[in-house]
Amino acid sequence: MANNDIVSGFDDEKDDSLKIRIEKIDEAPRCLLLVLTGYIDTYNSNFFQKRVQKAIESGFVRLIFQCSGLNYVSSTGIGSFTTFLKAVKPQGGDLVLLDIQPKVYEVFQLLGFSQFFNIRDSLEESIVFFNTEKPQEKPSIFPKVVSCPICYKKLKAVKPGRFRCSECKSILAIDETGQVLLG
Repeated sequence: MANNDIVSGFDDEKDDSLKIRIEKIDEAPRCLLLVLTGYIDTYNSNFFQKRVQKAIESGFVRLIFQCSGLNYVSSTGIGSFTTFLKAVKPQGGDLVLLDIQPKVYEVFQLLGFSQFFNIRDSLEESIVFFNTEKPQEKPSIFPKVVSCPICYKKLKAVKPGRFRCSECKSILAIDETGQVLLG
């Protein structure tokens, strides 16, 4: 099946530096496999974003990027993946990266993005990921205003952890429930 048969207008633009072939994944609703060949850099990332955005606008919010043919991704290219993640998450979607070449994965790691993306080793694992019910995240109580137990200064904690009171310089520990302890 041709790309345009799956997502209307997908192949209206071409770029020799990045080829994208798409396949609908019937085993997972609203799921699309995007097979990437070439590279993503500052010059073609806009082209890449526009094509994937067409897929998202067509209702595909579960995206699997097959990256074995991707031999280079710049920081701008990684930013594109972040843009896609932000676009599909509110619609109940997600994205998975498959078969990332070591030198490309290294860029994800160096920029600190490897922890944000679901990276899987096979298409089967990706489909299982999308078909597994995700637990609903508990709403966070942070940011939270707390009082220092020593000087009673009001402090704003944005996350649990250890902090120093800005007034009396006491070290405080704030747990996940927002309880303040001397730390």
